[in-house]
Amino acid sequence: MLAQVAHATTDDTDSAHYRALTVTIRHLVDHWQDQPSLEELAGVAGMSPYHFQRLFTRWVGISPKRFVQFLTLDHAKRLLAENQSVLDTALDVGLSGPSRLHDLFVACEAMTPGEYKAEGAGLTIRWGLHDSPFGRALVGSTERGVCWLTFADRSDASDALAEFEAAWPAARLVEDAESTRDVAARAFGWEGGWRSADGEPLRLLLKGTNFQVKVWEALLRIPSGAVVSYEDVARAIGQPTAMRAVGAAVGRNPVCVLIPCHRVIQKSGVIHNYRYGVPRKRALLAWEQARLVGEEAA
Repeated sequence: MLAQVAHATTDDTDSAHYRALTVTIRHLVDHWQDQPSLEELAGVAGMSPYHFQRLFTRWVGISPKRFVQFLTLDHAKRLLAENQSVLDTALDVGLSGPSRLHDLFVACEAMTPGEYKAEGAGLTIRWGLHDSPFGRALVGSTERGVCWLTFADRSDASDALAEFEAAWPAARLVEDAESTRDVAARAFGWEGGWRSADGEPLRLLLKGTNFQVKVWEALLRIPSGAVVSYEDVARAIGQPTAMRAVGAAVGRNPVCVLIPCHRVIQKSGVIHNYRYGVPRKRALLAWEQARLVGEEAA
């Protein structure tokens, strides 16, 4: 009983920390050009500057001041220039080594046409809501792999739940946050990346058209800390003129963060068109850059 109480207290503290980080990261994204001070950010988080600096550095990996550097348009342009051929070389040893935080740690399986048509009939999906520095996330998982990860922006998560239920109308949905806690922890990188304790990668179960699955598989080849353009993805799947269709498939990604649709930006370097809001997309990219810098430094 005491262990359960201690666990609940830890969860409550973490949830409060995630909420504070969500608010301050959003503030940084909205006001990075003003170069907000540590005192200002600590006030937004409702903490002392000392405790805020420690919390931010613990979860993000670098200081708030350094984080701001990753939020600029110039930085996005530099990333694109540096990663022009990233999809062509993503399977090289140099891009999949241990210094990469989340690179190629996911294996996926697409549903058969019959399963796709059945809309999840006979499938049990366990789901749960989990806090993260980017807001609450709804995670759904089956025995065959993770099938759902979206952000829940309303306080009651009704928007995310309605979308989830509509996507899997014939499946048996079971609320079980304990069973999806490990997936959420790995998705946001605070428990050793995406590999399980025995070294196996997380598995994904994807329900989509052949074209959508092909696009999502291409997104999985984009290493953490890199960005590519929609044109790059279209070329990678062998359809260089299908940029509009690629954009639509990117927007329909059912497993965000794990399938990194946020790593696709305009060729100009402009960060736009994210179903969960441009500020969140910008924050995710900056966070991945921060974590990568921290890994390389270590």
